[in-house]
Amino acid sequence: MDVRLDHVGVNVRDLAAQTAWYRRAFGLRSVFEFRLDGPGLGGVVLEHPLGWRIELLARPGSSPGLRAPDPLTAALAEGYGHFAVTTPELDPVYEELLRHGAGVVLAPGPSPEPGVRMAWVSDPEGNLIELMEKNPLPVAKETE
Repeated sequence: MDVRLDHVGVNVRDLAAQTAWYRRAFGLRSVFEFRLDGPGLGGVVLEHPLGWRIELLARPGSSPGLRAPDPLTAALAEGYGHFAVTTPELDPVYEELLRHGAGVVLAPGPSPEPGVRMAWVSDPEGNLIELMEKNPLPVAKETE
């Protein structure tokens, strides 16, 4: 089966503010914006230069859903809890996101996955974002 992830959707309260934050914090560009007048749903698809995309959606009358303060609390509720991005250098990306107003959730440190470091931040509305630095583990040489 030939499939790949296209985008992650995040429901937000303030579409304009969140669009501006994600553009600024991650260097995303708007691919397209849309509005469905019947339900009053507005959205924007943002894309990173490396091709990953996020779709921000807003609808009047929405109410806050899960706003877990950390990934362990988020795991107590079923459904989507976060999205993750990878970077070759975790610490500068983490610091840059904090400078852009991301909330501190978990400072850079080891991940449960071998050879991976992780950190967690939240966007201005409290949505969790995992940052991952994947460094391949050294391959053991076979001895003769």
